[in-house]
Amino acid sequence: MSSVERTDVLVVGSGFGGAIAAYHLAAGGARVVVLERGPWLESREFEHDFKLGSSYTRIFDFVVGDGMSVLGGNCVGGGSVVYFAAMPRAPRFVFDRQGSIGRRIWPKAISRDTLEPWYDRVAEALPVTGQDWNEVTYAGGLWAAACAHAGLTANPVPVAVDNDKCTNCNWMMAGCRFDAKRSLLFNYLPAALAHGAEIRPLHEVQRLTRTDDGGYRVHYNVIDDEDYRIHTASGTIDAKIVVLAAGAGATPVILQRSEADLGKMPHAVGRYFSGNGERLNTAVIDEDRVREVLGLSREGGLAYAANQIGRGPVVANWDRLDGDLPEFSRFSLEQLYFPPGLGTILAQAPDAEDAGAPTWFGVRKKEMLRRWQSWLTIFIMSEDDNEGVFGPPPATGNAMRISQQMLGRGNLRYSPTLNTARGWAEADAAVREILERDGLAKVRPWTNDLVGAYTVHPLASCRIGDDPATSALDDRHELRGHPGIFVTDGSAVPTGLTVNPAMTIAALAERAMPAIVRAAQERGIPVRYGAPAPDGATSARRAVEPLVPGVIRG
Repeated sequence: MSSVERTDVLVVGSGFGGAIAAYHLAAGGARVVVLERGPWLESREFEHDFKLGSSYTRIFDFVVGDGMSVLGGNCVGGGSVVYFAAMPRAPRFVFDRQGSIGRRIWPKAISRDTLEPWYDRVAEALPVTGQDWNEVTYAGGLWAAACAHAGLTANPVPVAVDNDKCTNCNWMMAGCRFDAKRSLLFNYLPAALAHGAEIRPLHEVQRLTRTDDGGYRVHYNVIDDEDYRIHTASGTIDAKIVVLAAGAGATPVILQRSEADLGKMPHAVGRYFSGNGERLNTAVIDEDRVREVLGLSREGGLAYAANQIGRGPVVANWDRLDGDLPEFSRFSLEQLYFPPGLGTILAQAPDAEDAGAPTWFGVRKKEMLRRWQSWLTIFIMSEDDNEGVFGPPPATGNAMRISQQMLGRGNLRYSPTLNTARGWAEADAAVREILERDGLAKVRPWTNDLVGAYTVHPLASCRIGDDPATSALDDRHELRGHPGIFVTDGSAVPTGLTVNPAMTIAALAERAMPAIVRAAQERGIPVRYGAPAPDGATSARRAVEPLVPGVIRG
């Protein structure tokens, strides 16, 4: 009698790509196990401090590479627990991007129009809502006023936030202890559990091997709850279908490590990584000029001094999201609160450069820190050139763990091309043009000296596409040459999006589900597609029925 553990579907990761897959497959009747590398925290466990061992260090994964550092989620719920809940849809031109290869990167089957019904499914499930100007924070209002003063537009960002519950505590990145952020802990994941899915936290998948019946054996380590460098156990689970959703910084590493057993991986596994063209600028606001030029004021006599009040990004400038502009010159500019810590370190003192002094440390930086409440951070999302490449995988995990929690050294190499650098320069200039106009502020980008470029939205390291030479997955998200392995996380997104990517990652995962269900059926799994939104809503499900004939339940 065999003691090998078996399931129908094994899902790696519980962020958007993993949670959506787990829900649909479990709701359709499959046996589903989800392995999540990080801990499982409840709302009361999210802490508002920066102490080692607090929720802040437990639920983040910060990996320093060569030229690029990646900040991601490390917990049940993945990036949805630590993101700022901004959920815009990708602009139409994104799907026609060519990058440096000179031809369309995205699969022909996917455009803004064909993805629209799947966006609607996500919006219904979380749900995603618009914000009115009465719900915009001080920081968002200041950014909107500055854009208007420069003759530009500003737009409230659609969010997955219950504004009636939000306390404007500005600790969204540490998890929401007030249940205002509509993370996956409140929709897809509990719905998957209700249909019998099993979620196992602190289980880090290392590699895949084949089984004699054509399925896959998933090898994992159990991680210590306090020191992520310690493995307390190991094991395997056999599955007929594997859905990889460990994130763009981990999924390609798992596949690289599996190549010795599974056979040659597609060329694009671990290549074409995109940091979503991200860059941050910090503006030090002149309170007097804000009052005089913009006419803004607050109680207490200060015009702004509100960096600590509010929540993530609420207002963006999208004037440069114009499909008529040439590629690499399109970007969004989004107001963003980034909490003290990394942001404080990497922010450069704008006065220091002219004086020939150090920009991210020293006397000028110390003077800048005294005015931290008057900082405004602008988040740039531009068109990069997919230039990231993953080197040989570390012995275990996605990185060599340096500290007890959070910090690791990864195998990602990133050297910005001239295209990417030009896009950053144009975006930096646009931020200065808006905020330095009439002396409102002084602006400097974050330094790249310490950790290189940086991203909180890693993408494209196992991307979908039509060309086998430049894509790891077909347009159904199945790994080329390895039937039964699917990838549904940010690594499947082919290019940077110029906007926050969570909505598009989720919509692509929703779109992938009918094909994954068909593959599961072909492998003998008794599963059907057609579940409603996690709360039982069906209007968005009905909208996609014509797109997936033969598998929708009545």
